[in-house]
Amino acid sequence: MVDHSRAGVVDFGGDGPAILLLHGLMGRATTWWSVARWLRRHGRVVGLDARGHGDHPCPGGPWRTEDFVADIVARLDDLALGPVVVIGHSMGGLHGMALAAAHPDLVRAVVVEDMAVDQRGRSVDEWRDWFAAWPPAFESVAHVREFFGPQGDYFVECVRERADGYHLLAALDDMYEIAGEWGRRDYWSVVERVRCPLLVLEAEHTGMPAGQQAEMARRAPHGRHLVVPGAGHVVHHDAPAFYRGAVEAFLSQVLAAPVG
Repeated sequence: MVDHSRAGVVDFGGDGPAILLLHGLMGRATTWWSVARWLRRHGRVVGLDARGHGDHPCPGGPWRTEDFVADIVARLDDLALGPVVVIGHSMGGLHGMALAAAHPDLVRAVVVEDMAVDQRGRSVDEWRDWFAAWPPAFESVAHVREFFGPQGDYFVECVRERADGYHLLAALDDMYEIAGEWGRRDYWSVVERVRCPLLVLEAEHTGMPAGQQAEMARRAPHGRHLVVPGAGHVVHHDAPAFYRGAVEAFLSQVLAAPVG
């Protein structure tokens, strides 16, 4: 049974080593449900809502990567979890690497799903036209699924009903601020300080800078890189069988190794 009793924390269940799930921008912990079902065989699976997302108790900023990491550290302490295997999608992958770099004692291994660490020069302005095409409110959950097409099942987890319909839980202005930081700085030094095993899963149809995710794996002392055929940005949704095989193979090696 999935436990939602703590604000912003979803305990998906399972016993054994702790596995921490970190969602992407605009997402929330429950977007991991399909993955968590099989991950429970490998350990205790917990997902966190990032600040400004889902039911995180801190609705506002600041929005620096370091602030998100501090939130994770506080939650791990509160839950008495660690060291953890971190599995992060997009923004969550960046936060997972930053956590491992700053707090190596808390992280056993990291899986990064389709995220780059040097997007300097990119502007969030290119997203604004897409968001402007959204309806003021979605009329139903079915409307959300229809509007987002192949990613509809993902986005239905990220909306909440109000009097006039369904709205994204995350505020768009906050999302612009979060992503804006990625266009102003790089995180190569973070990657180089990740001393634990690192698996980088790149979507074949990624929107990230070409070649960068392979370079991330090369720069990490214990990195590995795979390109997932046919997948778009939400790899675990687009190519679930490949994703599961890659993650389970990685976990079989990581969890067989002694801690420390």
